Amino acid sequence: MLKNKIHGELVLGTPSKAVVSSLKQSLKYLEKQMKSLEDKLLILVKQEHQEVLISLKSIPGIGDKTALMLVVLTDGFDRFTSAKELCSYAGLTPIIRQSGSSVKGRPRISKIGNQKLRNLLFMCSFNACKYNKACKALYDRIVAKGKSKKLALIAVCNKLLKQAFAIAKSGLIYDNNYKSTLVQN
Repeated sequence: MLKNKIHGELVLGTPSKAVVSSLKQSLKYLEKQMKSLEDKLLILVKQEHQEVLISLKSIPGIGDKTALMLVVLTDGFDRFTSAKELCSYAGLTPIIRQSGSSVKGRPRISKIGNQKLRNLLFMCSFNACKYNKACKALYDRIVAKGKSKKLALIAVCNKLLKQAFAIAKSGLIYDNNYKSTLVQN
């Protein structure tokens, strides 16, 4: 908000130097406060969920901030019993908008969920497409079918969230060569 006020003052003509300097001071103070709060949050989360944080950071595509937010928003993944619930919480599940046989909308993600988590995962999906073997395979398969790249990135978000849930619940470190016992060769 303060950044917008400063920009508005600078764009609208000759801004008052007192107003701009006051806003810049307020902005610096708030940035220091936010940094302090982030550090305190990180310390608290590390005390409670150190193992989960380390294992989440081992997933290619998930960084420090995303791992921290995943732990904070899910209470260390204790709020959810399945990965489907977590994906629904993030608003990444597809929803079909249909009314009888006459009104057929395209399936889209529900977006009824945590927007901050969805945004973080979407940004992580770009790196996951490069460095996460399973996500890259999923992305390539969807794009090869002729679907849009954005749809493929949303599917990668879903995959990342499911991987994070599995890693957090099992307590294991991410293994790039892991094959499920359910998958037949």
